[in-house]
Amino acid sequence: MADHLASIYGTEKDKVNCSFYFKIGACRHGDRCSRKHVKPSFSQTVLLSNVYQNPAHEATCSMTETELQDHFDLFWEDIYVELAKYGEIEEMNVCDNVGDHLVGNVYVRYKYEEDAGNAVTALNERFYAGRPLYAELSPVTDFGEACCRQYEMAECTRGGFCNFMHLKLVSRSLEKELFAAQKETLAMKKKEKRDAERAARAASGGGGGGSDDDGGGRDSRERKSSSSRRHRSRTRSPDDRRRSDRSDSRRRDRDAGYSSSKVKYEEPW
Repeated sequence: MADHLASIYGTEKDKVNCSFYFKIGACRHGDRCSRKHVKPSFSQTVLLSNVYQNPAHEATCSMTETELQDHFDLFWEDIYVELAKYGEIEEMNVCDNVGDHLVGNVYVRYKYEEDAGNAVTALNERFYAGRPLYAELSPVTDFGEACCRQYEMAECTRGGFCNFMHLKLVSRSLEKELFAAQKETLAMKKKEKRDAERAARAASGGGGGGSDDDGGGRDSRERKSSSSRRHRSRTRSPDDRRRSDRSDSRRRDRDAGYSSSKVKYEEPW
């Protein structure tokens, strides 16, 4: 019985839990729905309800398609940059539906659940365009299941009142640029963190016997090496010492063509 309930959970066959809420994180019936809306305690996805106000939905709109796209791109960039402050974003989508439960909804999926939780806490104290933000964790994980496939093929007959997501697409070039900038910023932060940790260890005298660029350690090794060479020189025969002297002379002549100032030590990271 338990296996059967688990297999139908969140589907149309589930008579207890709302399949629409499970798939798209919203339901047209809202709190009046006859089935349960089980809100997750942990999730990678955050829902910001009714944020984007599409000018095209206004009866008096006189903007061209290009102007509408520019308007949306500016909104998308503004929201993305702000949400990226809370953690690494894997995906962000904005609904173009006109139904009350989906209109202007922004869904952002973070890489880590902890970042999503922190974003919800912070965003519920924020305003956008003079209006308060309403953020919550969403059960949506697969946007492929949440989106209207007929709309993607330009065949949806329900229009903006469809109960599945009709996503408004951002300019591809802007999307690539923002995700590339996020990747570069994260790499920079990781490097700064490693540098700070390395500096903290050096300041506290950590690392045991010292690193390779420790001057004291180098001097000690050079003294041991010199002592070892002298010991080997005393134990070798006169012929061996003469051959070694000639070899050392040739090595010095060969190395004379290189400037030591060009050799730089780079610590691995």
